[in-house]
Amino acid sequence: MKVLMTGAGAPGGPGVLRCLQEDKSLVITVADRNPNATCKYLNKNGAFWTIPDAKSADFIDSVLAYCIGNGIQIIFPLVTLELFQFAKHKNLFKEHGIHVIVSDFKYLNIANNKSALVKHLSEKNIMTPDFRIVPSGDFDQLISAFQALGYPECPICIKPSISNGSRGVRIIDDSVKKFDLLFLHKPNSLYMTFDEMCSILRGTSFPEMLLTEVLPGPEFTIDTINNNGKVKLILPRIRTRTSGGISVEGTFIKHQEIIEYSHAVLATMNLHGPIGLQVKQAVDGHFKILEINPRIQGTSVAALGVGVNLPLACVHQELGREFEVKINEIKWNTHFIRYWQEVFY
Repeated sequence: MKVLMTGAGAPGGPGVLRCLQEDKSLVITVADRNPNATCKYLNKNGAFWTIPDAKSADFIDSVLAYCIGNGIQIIFPLVTLELFQFAKHKNLFKEHGIHVIVSDFKYLNIANNKSALVKHLSEKNIMTPDFRIVPSGDFDQLISAFQALGYPECPICIKPSISNGSRGVRIIDDSVKKFDLLFLHKPNSLYMTFDEMCSILRGTSFPEMLLTEVLPGPEFTIDTINNNGKVKLILPRIRTRTSGGISVEGTFIKHQEIIEYSHAVLATMNLHGPIGLQVKQAVDGHFKILEINPRIQGTSVAALGVGVNLPLACVHQELGREFEVKINEIKWNTHFIRYWQEVFY
């Protein structure tokens, strides 16, 4: 069975590749725009393809031609921008006997848009943080949204509706002193004053923004596997330490409230394959959605520690091989720490 894994230079690429390599029957080709992507040198059979940019007009035609010419039967995309192209043309690949591990286009758009997601869940009576959505460039409505959410008595979290890697995310809180930001916080601190935010955004065409209450409690990432809208597996893990938005230390915890909440969220959308959720505890004690990553997550490889090979399970699912993960056999309370490793070429 031949598999094409894109995103060979992504931070989570080496881990996903290592998971797939546990099945010796798979012949894996890795692809990336960078001709020296990390996984190029980690792929045991050396198969590598320099894939076109997902925004290029010939992206789909190029990928399809490559897959047909090289006998690829499954595409495992790791790059968010590629997901939308693949979702639009999923049936085209299917006509050629090629399975793409990607969700339905409609719900992919909802999952990847933070504002659309909370609006969708709110309409489905699923608990979300208190929120307001501000149209692009509407500074007056931005100020009104702050007032409606209780600022300045309450800090407010702002984020673009569509962004990756915590870009554009800030906590607006005037109670945090600049002296503390200088000496007690790292340079990449999320805190910003209201006046600083206004000086940046006033008079600009800033993107559509989501404003929410700040969720001060612990944060969990949830790895899940879905089969065309049916939830097959939910694995919550607490984010003990992060670097650049990526979990580098944590613990898998059988948190029943989070498992049930994640199931309720996923049940409202026709998602497929590996889907990641992030939730955080609110002031009222409940865990509420932060975002959905509609793809395999960079730290999903950590699930190997509890006895679950998430990437391989998703590939086997495409092949019609039902995977069975018994909850009572999962090694809950397993801790993990991630570390850097060099590749030489």
